[in-house]
Amino acid sequence: MTSSKKITIWEKLVQEEILSQDQLQLVLKHSEATGETIQKVMIKLGIMTEKELLKYLADFYSIPILDLSSCTIKKSVVDLIPHSIASRYLLFPVFKIGNTLTLAVSDPLDFYGQDHVQRHTQLNVKTVLSTESSIAKAIEQYYGSIDSTHSAAQMKGMEPSSSPHAAQSKVEWVEDAPIINVVNNMIEQAVDNNASDIHIEPEEKFVRIRLRMDGILNEVSTPPKDVEAGIISRIKIMAGMNIAEKRKPQDGRCKVSVKGKEVDFRISTIPTSFGENMVIRILDKGQLILPLEELGFTSEIEAQWKELIKRPYGILLVTGPSGSGKTTTLYSSINRINSTDVNIMTVEDPIEYQLDMIRQMQVNAKMDITFTSGLRSILRQDPDVIMVGEIRDRDTAEIAIQAALTGHLVLTTLHTNDAAGALTRLIEMGIEPFLVSSSVIGVLAQRLVRVLCPACCRKRPLREEDMAIMGIADKEERNLIMGEPVGCKQCRNKGYMGRVGVFELLPIGGEVRKMIVSKVITEEIRQKGIALGMNTLFENGLEKVVKGITSLQELLRVSVK
Repeated sequence: MTSSKKITIWEKLVQEEILSQDQLQLVLKHSEATGETIQKVMIKLGIMTEKELLKYLADFYSIPILDLSSCTIKKSVVDLIPHSIASRYLLFPVFKIGNTLTLAVSDPLDFYGQDHVQRHTQLNVKTVLSTESSIAKAIEQYYGSIDSTHSAAQMKGMEPSSSPHAAQSKVEWVEDAPIINVVNNMIEQAVDNNASDIHIEPEEKFVRIRLRMDGILNEVSTPPKDVEAGIISRIKIMAGMNIAEKRKPQDGRCKVSVKGKEVDFRISTIPTSFGENMVIRILDKGQLILPLEELGFTSEIEAQWKELIKRPYGILLVTGPSGSGKTTTLYSSINRINSTDVNIMTVEDPIEYQLDMIRQMQVNAKMDITFTSGLRSILRQDPDVIMVGEIRDRDTAEIAIQAALTGHLVLTTLHTNDAAGALTRLIEMGIEPFLVSSSVIGVLAQRLVRVLCPACCRKRPLREEDMAIMGIADKEERNLIMGEPVGCKQCRNKGYMGRVGVFELLPIGGEVRKMIVSKVITEEIRQKGIALGMNTLFENGLEKVVKGITSLQELLRVSVK
């Protein structure tokens, strides 16, 4: 008797010696362990290219192939399916004829996605095959940022094990496998978009996922509530955190390989009314340690700062709110002066990156390692240069000043609005004015502004209201051109791509030292700095506005006149 059992495409490829039995077993094993689809594993392991695999699928299932890059899709057709469905099942509407909607899919066995579309549109559904990457690109092009926390592979894995796809591929989905995919794709999307943070925020009936890109939070998806616990637990496991503890805040850290690049992640959780809120800080070394020339300094500030970091002793303060790039400036500065004949030591909370030849100490409250105690210990290690992550209290400030006065260069940060404010802040902490005057050699205040997208930035002449804000009265300057954001596919319709610093540098010389000792107010020190040639944050930002680097509204977002 002849068996009526249908042969799968994978068995057929083995029969035709396109795929070896060993390769198939390897793929099945890897797919079962990771939760990724067989197709994805084959491509990942280099057994087949995406296009080769698509051709075999098309031949086996007698489904035509469509090159989405050569198609122009009508908006009315795209609007038939919401972004959430398209990204969840990784499918894309191509055209509608009568009562039939044609979908581009990468997996012909994803009947759940097709059924969902049919229920949503009340239309008959036909399919054509396209590569997964081309469908993802089409979704990003027509809908905006692709919701990478969902894909066909992830969501199929959450369906019952009787799924036709599961039966054909001989893969039994383990409970956690789809969640692995959700987390991996979420991380990959964040890194691809140069996000600095991933926010996983539980609501009553769903989970909100937002990415901080160029300093602004953007909502990218709202997975169902039933995947929340799995996502949180998976990330906790990666970071070595306690998955059973949900009532107390926790911190963790992990390193993940994303497209061949090692990326560090710092994870923080807190309990909230609807579940654990998690924030993942993405620590991309390539973004954090930049040459000083790429920070956005003007030529004058760059020259002054390079001279200051070569000084043999004294305190250099970098000020600004959280997220203003202070750590990047510190790392770039000590990396600039790092050499075999200089002993550089740091005390940080946390250590963002391990730097060659630099001895770095992590603040650890459980081990009684604070900025204060860590700095005391460092002074017994014969340092030349010391970096202190932040001066938070009087004790740390006093030891930093002692280090500066005994022949060490100290670089550190303070949270103040401008350069002059850092000097009075130290005095307010209880430091004697003469000690501040004797030890501080320079203060750098900074902010980060978004850079206008070069692909869509619109140039226009200054308007009267612009000139009033910018303080322009000179007739010749009225002819200046400025840029404003528009939005396009390249910048995800934001109008901006990347960020650059705006700076205010106050070198501490004789006149300013006298004012510090006299305990004059911040505004008087600021005005003296301006009289001595200091450009304010706003003035430095205006230079970038008239050069078309950023917009006036973006500058006003982060700075005031």
